[in-house]
Amino acid sequence: MAAPAGTMLFLWIFGDNIEDHLGHAVYPLFYLLCGLLASMAHIYANPDSNLPTVGASGAIAGVMGAFLLRYPQARVQVLWTWIGYRVFWMPALGMLFYWFALQLIGQVWMQYVSSRTHQQVGGVAYWAHLGGFVSGMILIKVIPSRTEYNYGAWTKKEAPAVAVAASANQNSGSQPLH
Repeated sequence: MAAPAGTMLFLWIFGDNIEDHLGHAVYPLFYLLCGLLASMAHIYANPDSNLPTVGASGAIAGVMGAFLLRYPQARVQVLWTWIGYRVFWMPALGMLFYWFALQLIGQVWMQYVSSRTHQQVGGVAYWAHLGGFVSGMILIKVIPSRTEYNYGAWTKKEAPAVAVAASANQNSGSQPLH
């Protein structure tokens, strides 16, 4: 991810939905675990590197991976700056695949430049981005949610016993016992 402001923008766009999905207590643990796994992916891919790696972009990539699986039909507003400035809405699925492809291309390019110059090339920890993204995709399937998103609206999950008791009381017309 480009700059600290850009990474914070990505966290703002995607993070609040994942926090709503996981809950305020679980979300920080999810975020930190994504960051840890992203760092491990970067270290595993570059064991001999002596370049420092600092930043939250791997953890934010994990949030983006979780968003991809959780809300693939959501639409996000995109600012396109390549040929003039243009703002438009795009499906999250397309935008996140595009971002992931850019990370793969960046990693391949860094490997190519590194092999040609025989020097370490730094600046962006692409393996951390890729590892964080995949980690977020896996963790969002493993960690239980506290809410469901159905047809454009949030619904709070209820415990099965509470839901059964509530529907039984509605059907029978009786009042619950306290």
